[in-house]
Amino acid sequence: MPAGSEPAPAPALPARFRPWGVRVASVAFGAALLVIVVAVWFALPERAQDSFTLSQRLTVGFMLLCAVVVAHAMSRCRVDADESGLTVVNGYRTRHYRWDDVVGVTMRPGDPWAVLELSSGLGRAAMGIQGSDGQRARRHVRELRALIDAHAAHPQH
Repeated sequence: MPAGSEPAPAPALPARFRPWGVRVASVAFGAALLVIVVAVWFALPERAQDSFTLSQRLTVGFMLLCAVVVAHAMSRCRVDADESGLTVVNGYRTRHYRWDDVVGVTMRPGDPWAVLELSSGLGRAAMGIQGSDGQRARRHVRELRALIDAHAAHPQH
């Protein structure tokens, strides 16, 4: 059990696991980027502002929009557990797994996020538990593992 060998009690359902560091970084870097772009724009002399073509202004706006879309995608990652199973939101993709489809969860040291082990033999990323959250992520893996174990012993069909 790479994420910690001590068992954790299963949390009450419904349970939600979300990364903390990624959300804070998305908001902080997004706000900083916006402040810097606005400050630089207003620091430019009016003559320099007027020299920007519509195409250049749209390009800057498009790049800012792309940064917002990526930050939003990363900040909405989560793993929701309820009586029916797990709902994993990775960016803009959402997948639902029944409890009997999930046999385990791992997050080895250095892994960027947790990985769900499925009964089909496949592994699926669960970006709602980010390795960069350190001890919090390890606790979430233990709690999710306890939920998986509890529902494997008591199927909900």
